[in-house]
Amino acid sequence: MSRLIGLGLLLAGLLYPFAVYFGMEHFAPWQFGLLLGSLWLARALTGERKPGSLWMAGAAIVFCLLLALFDSPLLLRWYPVLISGFMLVLFSLSLKYGPPMVERLARLREPELPDIAIRYTRKVTVAWSVFFFCNGLCAALLTLWAPLDWWMLYTGLISYGLIGLMFAIEWLIRQRVRGRT
Repeated sequence: MSRLIGLGLLLAGLLYPFAVYFGMEHFAPWQFGLLLGSLWLARALTGERKPGSLWMAGAAIVFCLLLALFDSPLLLRWYPVLISGFMLVLFSLSLKYGPPMVERLARLREPELPDIAIRYTRKVTVAWSVFFFCNGLCAALLTLWAPLDWWMLYTGLISYGLIGLMFAIEWLIRQRVRGRT
């Protein structure tokens, strides 16, 4: 059940900018808040207890409650900023309290990492932290000063393209680093 809820949250996150852009004519902001808040509440109640999962769910539920309470179309546009903020906090705190997020992910595939790989994963975690800061900043600026269609284009397409580009660049760099060892 928790996997289904996680998949629902993932799909909701991916489709959110389009749902806001095309759904505003048919649904009120409070309805978005209740639907999204229900998914986050279900995740909090049924999901695995991973570091950060409860505070993220709590913050998202508070956001959704505010969205439902104020019924504000402008508030709808802050959700992608919130998600980038979550990712920034997860990645950057993993640098302080360790192990870095990318090292954790790498150890799923290769449990015994050499020292050079551990240093490399730390640098990649820093790069992702910078990316999520910049991505959240762009989404916030678009929320504050851009038309809805620009916001939707960035948060629904461009930011995902940039994530894919980050993955591709990191993969290419990783191949070079591996080739040196």
